[in-house]
Amino acid sequence: MFTIWNRKVHYYLGLYFLFFLWLFAFTGLLLNHSWQFAEFWPNRNVSTFERAISAPRGGSDVERAEDVMRQLSIRGEIEWTATRPSSTLFEFRVNRPGHSLNISVDDAGRSKIEETQFNTWGIMKALHSFTGVRANNTRNQRDWALTTLWVLAMDAVSLGMVVMVLGGVYMWFVLPTKRKGGFAALILGTAICGFFVFALRWM
Repeated sequence: MFTIWNRKVHYYLGLYFLFFLWLFAFTGLLLNHSWQFAEFWPNRNVSTFERAISAPRGGSDVERAEDVMRQLSIRGEIEWTATRPSSTLFEFRVNRPGHSLNISVDDAGRSKIEETQFNTWGIMKALHSFTGVRANNTRNQRDWALTTLWVLAMDAVSLGMVVMVLGGVYMWFVLPTKRKGGFAALILGTAICGFFVFALRWM
């Protein structure tokens, strides 16, 4: 019974995660290689515009930023810049795959927006590492519901891969004729992975 259910889980998870895994595999290749056909930074479009809005309201910086975004009809993940060059300007950045907007608002409610748009390759690369948080930066938290949904989807892919791998190990183990080849593959994979995880520290 367990063998039957293991096989069902294995191929149903494989079909469900098929395009997620292809997305991460392909974007991983794009990040590792500077293929000219997939260039996105030189082909970006940058535009700047100004709008008059009401002075941002709210008790916290996040609430003020959300108020500005509502007035400007902007959606995305809020990112705080490292420093504020002027105390009279309220500045932040809004990111979503394919778009990045630098927003500054003065005390009079005049807003200046610099929008950078990327092509499809830029969107795919952004999805590879789009989490809404940054290491060692507690100020940036996930503020956009779609960011949280994307992160949960990636958690599901990661956990699903663990289940698939364990199920694959079980299916290999119960087939005596495949044990020698499978054991060789397991040893080779473990050795290469261990090299990059541990051995590089001493080289």
